[in-house]
Amino acid sequence: MGNLTLILGGARSGKSAAAVRTAQSCGGKVLYVATADPGDEEMQVRIDNHRADRPAEWHTVEAGHNVGNAIRQQQGRYTSVIVDCVTLLVSNLLVDQPNPYAEEVQERVEREIGELVVAAREMSSHSDTIVVSNEVGTGLAPVTPLGRAFRDLLGQANQRLAAAADRVVLMVAGIPVVLKGGEAAGTAIARAAAGATRATESDE
Repeated sequence: MGNLTLILGGARSGKSAAAVRTAQSCGGKVLYVATADPGDEEMQVRIDNHRADRPAEWHTVEAGHNVGNAIRQQQGRYTSVIVDCVTLLVSNLLVDQPNPYAEEVQERVEREIGELVVAAREMSSHSDTIVVSNEVGTGLAPVTPLGRAFRDLLGQANQRLAAAADRVVLMVAGIPVVLKGGEAAGTAIARAAAGATRATESDE
């Protein structure tokens, strides 16, 4: 049974960089599952920047939905899988829905997250699925119904992932705070954060 790690954080908290460096520290081949949809020029730039930050030899699969199936199709080929990120995955499932509070929308999100967890567990015992998501519960309440529905659905998805995960880490200003899994759980991510700090200092 594969391991599941959830890395949470706010915008620009270092969560994606931590996921990349954690996978690098595990060694072996890495599958990167990207959930972003380049809907405009700014998003395309962000996608390009993320792509440039990860090793060229990693295999990337774009999956705006059915992430569990995307992982399952690649089973046995990779030591680590990064899913980046659940935030955009939930957004993809919610966008263009006439009623964001409809029961079928919640069911779609629950099914997507459930299949992701199952796919992670179906991997080999030496593998690690690293899931990245935004922590959205610490700011002001969104002013629109769609924004509030998104916050609620993502918060519920994060809770379900955290309950299933072996390790949960919250990134704050590039520093990992281990929420679940004990001190050992944050070792690789702490090293990742240290590496990111040294890289930033060298750039300055």
